[in-house]
Amino acid sequence: MSTRDRSHRDTDDEETPRDKGELRQWAEAFIVAFIVVLIVRTLFFDLFRIPTPSMEENLLVGDYLFVSKLHYGTRMPMSVGIPFTSIYVPGISFPYTRLGGFSEVQRGDPIVFNFPPKEGPVDRKVHYIKRVIGMPGESLAVRDKVVHVNDRPLPLGQGMQQYWHVSKSDPRYQIPRNRMAEIGISEVKPTQSATTIRILATPEAARQVHELSWVESVEPYVVRNSNYGDLMYPEGRGYTPDNYGPVHIPAKGETVTLTDKNWPVYKPVIVRYEGQDARQMTDSTFAIEGERTTTYTFQQDYYFVMGDNRDNSEDSRFWGFVPMNHVVGKAIITYFSWDHQAFMPRFGRILNPIEDEEVFREQTVVQQLSDSTTAERRPRTRGQSRRSSPEESERSHSRTTAAHTASVDPN
Repeated sequence: MSTRDRSHRDTDDEETPRDKGELRQWAEAFIVAFIVVLIVRTLFFDLFRIPTPSMEENLLVGDYLFVSKLHYGTRMPMSVGIPFTSIYVPGISFPYTRLGGFSEVQRGDPIVFNFPPKEGPVDRKVHYIKRVIGMPGESLAVRDKVVHVNDRPLPLGQGMQQYWHVSKSDPRYQIPRNRMAEIGISEVKPTQSATTIRILATPEAARQVHELSWVESVEPYVVRNSNYGDLMYPEGRGYTPDNYGPVHIPAKGETVTLTDKNWPVYKPVIVRYEGQDARQMTDSTFAIEGERTTTYTFQQDYYFVMGDNRDNSEDSRFWGFVPMNHVVGKAIITYFSWDHQAFMPRFGRILNPIEDEEVFREQTVVQQLSDSTTAERRPRTRGQSRRSSPEESERSHSRTTAAHTASVDPN
C-alpha cells in the first residue's frame, strides 16, 4: 500500500469518530431540550391557541395564550401516554392530585380546562377556554340574557358581546362598515322588518349605537325558541341560552338533599365526575353505591363557565359544570396573535395581559342603555326637532366620530 493510500485511510478513520461525536451532541441537546420543555409545560406553564370565536372580542381566533399552572396549583399527570397528544395507554391511571397554588379560582378568571363531557382520561380530553361566571355553592340563572347569581344581576362585562335588536327611524340609515370594528360591532344582520337590524356587539358599541340620532331603540335579542330544550343542561326543561335555570352549582363538602326535581342536574355530576354508581329508586329515594339515601355530599368544587361571545359559545348552559379536577390553569397573557384573514400578525395584541375579574367593572346592560334596554330615545331639544336625512345624519356623524372613538376600548 502506498503512502498516499495509508494517509487517506488514516484521515477517514479520524473523521468518522468526529462525525459520530457531532451527531451525538445534537441528539443529546435535543433530548435535554425536550425534557426541559416537558417539565416546564407539565409543571409550570403551557401554551394554547384560540381556535373558535367563543371568547371574542376579548380573545380572538388566532391568539396564542400563555397559561399558568401555578396559579391554582399544578395538576399532576392522570394518565400515561405521548406528551401533548390525546394518545394514552388504556388501563393505566393515577388519582387526581394537585400541588399547592398561590390563588383560588375566582369569578371572571379565563380558565383552560379539559372538556368535561368527553370520554377518556381527564388530562387527555380536548382543551377549552371559557370565563368563570358561577362559583361553587351559588345559584345561577339567565333571565332575558342577563346572568343572575344568587338573584343578583351580573353585568355583561367589557369586551363581551351579544346580539341586539336595533330599531331605526328610516330603513335607509346604515352603520358605516368601516366604523363597525372601531366601536365594537362584529356583525350586522337584516331582519324581516326594514327598520330593524340585528347587531353582534359589545355593551359599549350598543350604547354608542343607541346615541345615534336615527336609532329609536336598542334592546337585547332574546331567543325564545322552544326547540332548545333538548340541547341545554339538563335537557327537557324548556331552557334556552337566554332564559336558563336556575341551577345550583355544587361545592366540595356540600351536602344536598336529592329530589326528583334536582336529580337531572346532579346525576351526571355524581356518576361522571365523582365516579359513583347512582340511580333513582323512587321520587324521593336514591341509591349511591348500592345504599339507599336521600342526600349526597360532593367531593370537589364545580364551576359554571360561559364564553365572552355569549350568543356564539357552547358552554355550561349546554353541557354542565366544570369539575376542579378538569381545570388546567389560568390564561394570563396573549404572547402572539395571527390574523388568518389578513395573513399577518396582530402586533397590537402581542404580549397583551388577559383581564380577569376586571371585565366586570362595567355597569349592567340595563344601566348602560339609559336605564332601560327597551327605552326609546329621549325627546330632542329644539335644535334637534327636525329629522335629518340619512345623508345629512351621516355627515354630522362623521364630524363627531373622533370624539366618540377616543373613549372606545375595542377590547
